[in-house]
Amino acid sequence: MDEMAAKMNQTLETLLAHRSVRKFTDAPVPAADIERAVAAGQAASTSSAVQGYCLIRVTDPGVRAQMADLSGPQAMVEKAPAFFVVCGDARRHRLICEREGGHYQAGFEGFLVSVIDATLFAQNLAVGFESMGYGLCFVGGIRNDLPRLTALLDLPEGVYPLYGMVVGRPDQSPDARPRLPVSAVLFEDRYPDDATVLEQIDAYDAAYRAYLEARGATPKTWSASMAGKLGKPRRPGLAAFYESRGADLS
Repeated sequence: MDEMAAKMNQTLETLLAHRSVRKFTDAPVPAADIERAVAAGQAASTSSAVQGYCLIRVTDPGVRAQMADLSGPQAMVEKAPAFFVVCGDARRHRLICEREGGHYQAGFEGFLVSVIDATLFAQNLAVGFESMGYGLCFVGGIRNDLPRLTALLDLPEGVYPLYGMVVGRPDQSPDARPRLPVSAVLFEDRYPDDATVLEQIDAYDAAYRAYLEARGATPKTWSASMAGKLGKPRRPGLAAFYESRGADLS
């Protein structure tokens, strides 16, 4: 096996070993490791070099406690060695347009690019941390109360908080949650018919139920979980909030 193949395999092993880690040791995350992971995040693809993201590390214990409360509550947001908020960032672009004598008018495409750029950045950031032996978990719960979170972080117009991330040395070894089979997400030339999609879901439901049973959790299918989660509106004020912060969703 040549060196390039070995490096590729190591990368794949890191990606495939991902687990959501929610319990950590007390070991701190050094600033140098954070900077390395952020640099890896910045190496992700970005639309036309827009780089529409920023990362806020939250260290103030009082702020962390309030964020843990609004997120669930989720104790890991307060207790993890490191906690970050991933944001779409159009603020710097607004300032550029104003300095050049114009106005920021990127429309919905501009907001979408910031969300995509931030997510590509965050995934690279996560892999960077995991490659150094850290565990992490994304935290969508920060969107439970974005006005409060925005006030806590004193975010200006054009900065869109999207989700959090806790990071630290793992103090647990959770099993991998099963994913849909590759054949259920990789298609040739066109999307399959509904009957085929439902057949793939039925097969996955059995694996998902077995995973929950092995964890000692209430056994249910993936279909039942998704129907319960997506069969009603969640966080209905998000569009109005992002529009209030300068996003054009029209």
